[in-house]
Amino acid sequence: MTLDIRHQPAEHRFETEVEGLLCVVDYSLAHGVMTITHTLVPEAVGGRGIAASLVKTALEHARREHWKVVPACSYAEAWMRRHPEYDDLRVG
Repeated sequence: MTLDIRHQPAEHRFETEVEGLLCVVDYSLAHGVMTITHTLVPEAVGGRGIAASLVKTALEHARREHWKVVPACSYAEAWMRRHPEYDDLRVG
């Protein structure tokens, strides 16, 4: 599935629409640290890898910007544990 994921910097969010439903990763940013605070994919479109794509896009953006990451959201934390290639982005 190809997703059109958009970064909305004013809202501190990465988002895409699937079947008319908004799917998001929200974050806060302070002093070069992106804290991923929330991942939301409505149940009706769940199980398709949408959350994974959103988190990966957010982490790739953080890498390009030379930001560190705190995965405060449980989904983002679990995703990062499964993808150690992003460990260099973790704070600490």
